[in-house]
Amino acid sequence: MAQEIVFDRDLESVKNLAWWLYLLHGASLVFSLGALSFIPLIVSYLKRSDAAGTFVYSHHNWQIRSFWWYLVWIAVGAVLFMTIIGIPLAWLVFTLAWIWKAYRMIKGLLDLNANRPMPA
Repeated sequence: MAQEIVFDRDLESVKNLAWWLYLLHGASLVFSLGALSFIPLIVSYLKRSDAAGTFVYSHHNWQIRSFWWYLVWIAVGAVLFMTIIGIPLAWLVFTLAWIWKAYRMIKGLLDLNANRPMPA
């Protein structure tokens, strides 16, 4: 007996939006070092409630947390950059923060495509 596949348009719609937001975060990292990530951040805040009760809700939270933690690490790097001694360390912080956010966006995108929620 063949198993019937059920297509949920609402779930696919919120999933597609989260997919595009991951791509926008990624494009922002590549083209503006994350400076334009506030655009998909705002959309995540506005559309997160539409995904309530689905695994996609956790992806909006993941993207939002990723943005704010990235901003914290960039601020730490900026403070270090203001001191002569801290400049090399600041570049290390900037680089590690960029790699960390890129990892989170790639992991999120892969888990979204596999219909898996992100950890809380």
